[in-house]
Amino acid sequence: MGKNSSKKKKIRKGEFGYFKAEKKRRLLITLALFVVPLFIFFSAWIYHGSRLTIWTVVATVGCLPACKSTVSLIMILMRRQMDEGLYQQIRSHEGELVMAYEMYMTFYEKSGYVDAIAVCGNDVVGYSSDPQTDAAFIGAEAQKILRKNGYKVHVKILKDLRPFLERLDSMNEHKDSLEEGIKFTPDERYPDLSRNELIKHTILAICL
Repeated sequence: MGKNSSKKKKIRKGEFGYFKAEKKRRLLITLALFVVPLFIFFSAWIYHGSRLTIWTVVATVGCLPACKSTVSLIMILMRRQMDEGLYQQIRSHEGELVMAYEMYMTFYEKSGYVDAIAVCGNDVVGYSSDPQTDAAFIGAEAQKILRKNGYKVHVKILKDLRPFLERLDSMNEHKDSLEEGIKFTPDERYPDLSRNELIKHTILAICL
């Protein structure tokens, strides 16, 4: 077995397990950002025998990125990971659809958790198991942003799992007709992404 095959695949935003992996990543980054200025501070204190040196100022300023990273860490720590059983259940209905999982959408007025979203043509359908998520609001705001980016889509976030799974099956069954006749010009920044993948990319841009 080669070295590359033994490496763990990086879990990206929109993939199952993202929150768990991101919590570890941000924790390590935050710790590293604090270690450097604290090392400077205590080393200078020991060497000069006083905290009243220019190095204290340097260390204090150096803590600013660490403090910013701490805020980012706290935000991700507050998010819950998607239930694996739920993921497997949705995954079994995914078929050939472009999907995204574990999303915390943030808007000025409200934010909300969405377990999964499917994209096919002008249909964007999501499911949220979080009782605190305002599905109608999240769907409407996501639709506004997508339309501002040139995608004339209809976004609906469902709170019941069974209708969502049935919708996935229907979208797979009628995939060709749902995508038929839609004009698409590839984005120069992401030439390898399809229209459905670009819509997914735009959705993920408004997620934590």
